[in-house]
Amino acid sequence: MSARGLVEGLASPHPIGSLLPALYQQEPFVQRFVSGFDDALAPVFCTLDNFGAYLDPALAPADFLSWLGAWLGLPLDETWPRSQQRRLLERAGDLYRWRGTTKGLAELIELTTGAVPEIIETGGVSWSADPEQPQPAAADPMLIVRVRLPADAAGGVDRRRLEALVGATRPAHVPFRVEVLG
Repeated sequence: MSARGLVEGLASPHPIGSLLPALYQQEPFVQRFVSGFDDALAPVFCTLDNFGAYLDPALAPADFLSWLGAWLGLPLDETWPRSQQRRLLERAGDLYRWRGTTKGLAELIELTTGAVPEIIETGGVSWSADPEQPQPAAADPMLIVRVRLPADAAGGVDRRRLEALVGATRPAHVPFRVEVLG
């Protein structure tokens, strides 16, 4: 910590001494005393004044991205490049709009793995063309997610993380299987 304050050279945008009654504004001791609070509060005021930038994935500090991801319900992998983390956070609104659909799941997998997935869903529907026949047995729904990695994919994909991602974003009643190929 510097002798001047918590952040060297950072002046308070709202000095407390100027907010005191006129009687105390003329007292040198009081001004020196409250200037210590100015030094301590300047970083707080600076953070609050720029809080909008902390919520913007393109402007947020790198060490704030994981907190922002947790706040949005998108846990980020610390091994991802910052650009990939920011891109995922920027798309969070659209991802939630399409959550539980094949479009949303495909986009989320593509953003996290870099590969375009093949998603097969059985739909779990059964029918009969003959109205006199008994109702056919109900087909079980199933979701199959295939991720084909390019030959030059370094490190591949963490299968457990991908399964957790699919499990968290699929419709709750639909069982699933993840296949990583390549």
